[in-house]
Amino acid sequence: MTGQVYKSTGSWYTVKTLNGKVYDCRIKGKFRIEGLKSTNPIAVGDFVDFELETKSDKETGIIRRIQERKNYIVRKSVKLSAQTHIIASNIDQVFLLVTIKNPVTYTSFIDRFLVTAEAYSIKAILLFNKTDTYDEDEMQEVRDLVSLYRKIGYECIEISAITGKNIEKVKDLMIGKVNMFSGNSGVGKSTLINALEPGLNLKTREISGQHLQGQHTTTFAEMFDLSFDAKIIDTPGIRGFGVVDMDEDEIGDYFPEFFEMKEHCKFNNCLHLQEPKCAVKEAIENDEIAFSRYRSYLQIMEGDEETYR
Repeated sequence: MTGQVYKSTGSWYTVKTLNGKVYDCRIKGKFRIEGLKSTNPIAVGDFVDFELETKSDKETGIIRRIQERKNYIVRKSVKLSAQTHIIASNIDQVFLLVTIKNPVTYTSFIDRFLVTAEAYSIKAILLFNKTDTYDEDEMQEVRDLVSLYRKIGYECIEISAITGKNIEKVKDLMIGKVNMFSGNSGVGKSTLINALEPGLNLKTREISGQHLQGQHTTTFAEMFDLSFDAKIIDTPGIRGFGVVDMDEDEIGDYFPEFFEMKEHCKFNNCLHLQEPKCAVKEAIENDEIAFSRYRSYLQIMEGDEETYR
């Protein structure tokens, strides 16, 4: 039998077949994908082949094979730095929720996420949430960030999951696609998903007053079929986003504005570091490329863990 993984709890997987039947499945023994050291060999979104267990009180399945993935999005494992964690697979587009306060989404986090989406050829859209809570200075900060990322070529939408601002616009973009929603803990993913599909009634929590950070409400990634012909993958809130499996000579290619300038560099293998007549560094000096983007690039090139700024 063949189905798609809708939820993973680490040991059991909820698999839905093409005819809509749902089975709880597991894997037996070591189950590894060649060339990928991952903490989770099977991810939400995977298409798998499984067989039913005959000696079970209820119908459960054993997963025998993962079908080839169209793509996946991955980050460094929090506890095991040598390994990766696949957030989800077979995604059409990702929505990254960004907030200016409660909590602050730092540009280093945004850039690392966008670089990973570029590396795996997944369209990324930035949603600037909680606009109903910002004063004029904070809204100017939002507009500055929107201007920065729109100039690069990313679609940016100012939204409020509470008031419903631009929710229909987001919904229109989702139709007919598998959509992954991600962001820091507390940015309002569950509230937004409930606004898009009220019947889901996902749990939401208040921001922690002590640390002004979100509390985890989603423990495991999970996919839902929505009433308006769309699928959504809700992911656990994450604090940092570690970039993995990238050679230093290709990282700059995942910054679209760097890639566009690359042909004007003196050396065709320019890393935009100490090389003379680097078009990217000249563009930064002329305010044609945002310095925050170059700072993120340097952090990734140097292998630094994400710093919050």
